Amino acid sequence: MPRNEKKAISIVQKDIKGKVFKCCEGLSFWGGVDPHTGRIIDIHHPNHGSFISKKFLLMPTSRGSCSGSGVLLQLAQSELAPAALIFHETEEILTLGAIIADQLFDKQVAVLKVSKEIYNDLARADTAEIFRNKLMFGSKIINLTKLNIGILNLSAEDQSILKGERGTAQQIAMETICKMARLQDAKELIGITKGHIDGCILAHDANLMFAEKMYQLGASISIPTTINAISVNRNNWESQGIDPDFGNKASRLADAYVKMGAHPTYTCAPYLLEDIPKEHEVIGWSESNAVIYANSVLGAKTQKHPDYFDLFVAMTGRAPKAGVYLDKERMPKYEINIDLPSKFDDSIWPMIGWLIGKFSPNKIPLVTGLEKTSLTADDLKALCAAFGTTSAAPMLFIDGHTPGDELSNIQQMDKFKITHEHLATLWKDFNTADIKVDLVAIGSPHASLSECRNFVKFFDGKSCSPNVKTIITVGRDVLSQVKEEGILEELKRAGIQVVSDICWCSITEPIFPCNTSVIMTNSGKYAHYAHGLTGRKTRFGSLEDCAKTAQSGLANSDLPYWLSN
Repeated sequence: MPRNEKKAISIVQKDIKGKVFKCCEGLSFWGGVDPHTGRIIDIHHPNHGSFISKKFLLMPTSRGSCSGSGVLLQLAQSELAPAALIFHETEEILTLGAIIADQLFDKQVAVLKVSKEIYNDLARADTAEIFRNKLMFGSKIINLTKLNIGILNLSAEDQSILKGERGTAQQIAMETICKMARLQDAKELIGITKGHIDGCILAHDANLMFAEKMYQLGASISIPTTINAISVNRNNWESQGIDPDFGNKASRLADAYVKMGAHPTYTCAPYLLEDIPKEHEVIGWSESNAVIYANSVLGAKTQKHPDYFDLFVAMTGRAPKAGVYLDKERMPKYEINIDLPSKFDDSIWPMIGWLIGKFSPNKIPLVTGLEKTSLTADDLKALCAAFGTTSAAPMLFIDGHTPGDELSNIQQMDKFKITHEHLATLWKDFNTADIKVDLVAIGSPHASLSECRNFVKFFDGKSCSPNVKTIITVGRDVLSQVKEEGILEELKRAGIQVVSDICWCSITEPIFPCNTSVIMTNSGKYAHYAHGLTGRKTRFGSLEDCAKTAQSGLANSDLPYWLSN
């Protein structure tokens, strides 16, 4: 075998030519790329404003949301996808989207994994071509090898499914699982006890096309599986002024997964449900914040499965035995020390999470400096969600808070310190909008019972300004709890709208107020994604800051007291 054949693997094949476009850093397609234009819309990304359609797109790997696979599928359906995706590290989210586009819809986006040497050489080229299993650019010709799934050690049941003896849908699921297993260098599959499906948001028609096609092919979920937030309040959207075409499509999408056997939980925070995973339990979750929380806080084990792949895992109860399913792969690779201020408020946790991800974009970090700090479940939720926007890693190890003994065998690592200056700079970056706020957005991820309790306490009998729309999004379980405790009525009296089933990443007009110019949020995740998703600017602060802004209509223009010293 020629020496360079081992350096370039073709995962999805297509003969194609195009201009070479190198991303300066990893990119989340969800919230980062407009699925209808192919333009980079993440204002925090150095390539913001660039178009990626029909180009050879180079990234070390992707980052951020599991929903990037759906965006890639939509781009492929609209002929706006990159000509080819080129990675030099293992990448799963966009790769899975390309596999689905090819396998189910005959829409090919070439995907290659190449050595860093080839990647760097290609990055210096203006154009490239893939032709007859060769990658050509400049004077170089690189032989491409195909992904071989025939060397996996499969159980008798796995083999039966792969042969099509359990139906077409199951066969498609197993074929894809095997491809991803080989991509991840797995030798076998692992049994999964619980699933969580993320691809149920009607961000584009591709999600609906996929779900309904799989249902028509006979897909059936075989393990207990929850479902993420959807794009409408499933039972009430018709009375909320939602466009009937959108509402019907969003309902059809949710219903397709329920018909396949998912529980209609409709929450992006499945760790707030009663039946949460136990430490060491092997689960198959999608939704980046949930994955990171499950691994980092609960001590369960799950890869960050892409949208669509989560269904395949739920159908078969199987996943590639690779990545953080393996104890050795849960070892931190990079230490980030937090220079924690002596005083702070709850806005610090999403900022710390965002910065940890920024400084550890593709490796599991060890977070030190918080060992003696009491962190609530809400603090950890906010930190994990923000981390998931800036890092591709499926977990972080917070010393003193993450279960497990991985630190016992830890090796010498590179170190980085997050300082007061980093926090102050990020706060300013999150607060570039005008101080006049039109919308206060709480619940990204879905708000917990304690967050609802605390938010209403900050009103102390006061009400929202008539010029400010204030909305909390929650899961159905939390909605039942706030009703039972009487908190729902208190929130309503204060002028706060509580909405279930949908989340800020999926909320649309008119529930999202059409006249909004500036959004105030306590979520690092939403502060990161909001502009790309809505075109609006954001302000950011603590839960108490959000309550005060809801009452006055004005955000604080100055640094918080604990950052101003």
